[in-house]
Amino acid sequence: MAETGSRWTPSSWKSKHVAQAVTYPDEQHLARVLAKINALPPLVTPSEIERLRFQLEAVQRNQAFLLHAGDCAESFDACIQQNISAKIGLILSFSLILIWGSRLPVVRVGRIAGQYAKPRSSSTERIGDKEFLSFRGDIVNGLAPIHRTPDPERLLSAYFHSAATLNHVRALLTSGFASLHHPRDWSLSHVRSPSLRDEFEKITEGLSDALDFSRTIGVDSGRDSAPFERGGARGALGEVDFYTSHEGLLLDYEQAMTREFLQAGSSVGSEGNAYYNTSAHFIWIGDRTRQLDGAHVEYFRGIRNPIGIKVGPTLGNDELVQLLQVVNPNKEPGRVTLITRYGASKIQDHLPGHIRAVKDARHPVVWVCDPMHGNTLTSGTGLKTRNFGTIISELTSCITLHASSGSRLGGVSLEFTGELNDEGFSVTECLGGSMELGEEQLGKRYQSFCDPRLNFEQSLDVAFLVSNYFKDERRGSVGQNNLYTALGGGN
Repeated sequence: MAETGSRWTPSSWKSKHVAQAVTYPDEQHLARVLAKINALPPLVTPSEIERLRFQLEAVQRNQAFLLHAGDCAESFDACIQQNISAKIGLILSFSLILIWGSRLPVVRVGRIAGQYAKPRSSSTERIGDKEFLSFRGDIVNGLAPIHRTPDPERLLSAYFHSAATLNHVRALLTSGFASLHHPRDWSLSHVRSPSLRDEFEKITEGLSDALDFSRTIGVDSGRDSAPFERGGARGALGEVDFYTSHEGLLLDYEQAMTREFLQAGSSVGSEGNAYYNTSAHFIWIGDRTRQLDGAHVEYFRGIRNPIGIKVGPTLGNDELVQLLQVVNPNKEPGRVTLITRYGASKIQDHLPGHIRAVKDARHPVVWVCDPMHGNTLTSGTGLKTRNFGTIISELTSCITLHASSGSRLGGVSLEFTGELNDEGFSVTECLGGSMELGEEQLGKRYQSFCDPRLNFEQSLDVAFLVSNYFKDERRGSVGQNNLYTALGGGN
């Protein structure tokens, strides 16, 4: 077990067992690349990281809602203007729907600008009659069998692809792309469901009327959200805050991106320095790398960033509390987000116990539901997929179980994409939703090389479900809303 009182350094993880380790054939080459990365500028700043921590405190107090969403794993080839704009457009559309229904600010954290690594259950895989090293994401090796040898230069390429992605995101959000003062169609024209288009149009029309009224009477529209806006100056991302995240899987890379800065609120010479991982605002520990005595927990316990921990059915109640004690011994608010991913058939057996254990230990956490990872299946055509109804079943169970346990769901973690092809069609990777995607349609535009993602239309289905739930809750009439019923009630 990690010793919370032992001295931490950015490299102290090296004394622990490294789960999901990558073996490079040339260690000297790796060292040269890591030294180069360590000398490159940070991708994100401590002030942005501190702002996110403050906003996650608001989520813990039920004064905001967390949307954590994006690709299962990014690829270098997908780092193009249209794809990035489509992802941001979907996240903005989703969050607007949530805000309209819940009347709460939404903290937007994208799985973007660094989500290039993927864990694997086996170090090798069989392709045809030959065995190859498993594909570990573009940051490690290539998808083609002939490119499976881990290459340190890919770490450097991941940095520059992350920088290019983040640069375009910043440019978008400072150019008026996200401005609520100019309600716009974030690529909704391709959505086939008339009800979804109509519902979204009602929101944009209502928002436009509200803003016009506020301007007419001279109301400062930002005044009521002042408590949410504190926590440091607004970052460089413009009219809305947007944060990046990825799984902190490759510790060599994460260490190279870890820098020491004066902690916000500390004075020079006060020994108020802290270590920030500057590769992303928010990083998380996966279900395969959360061993108490492992290298990942050791690394994560020392960085100042807010962190996520994936919580699955194999994590015991006592072990969860011990894990929280290691990574957050001082019980600081805004520090830890628990991302639960049990599967629709297992959530009832595990979530209530986890909630009780954390409450009894008085650890402050943000509870987030990941209804994707525990509900993966193989279709009759051999493609990895997920059923929309099962995703909704886990999400609604999570909301209900939190409410019955005296807790509250603070956010959702989704794998989705707004990408369209040249003909304007979404990906076809998950079954069901209002578009009623069947197995025979999965192969039409199956793009993911990792896990299946909700497409634009299916993502908005989820957004309206959650939004309508919180709208009913505000009005004191919580129940299954019309959209949820229309989608089959999660069956």
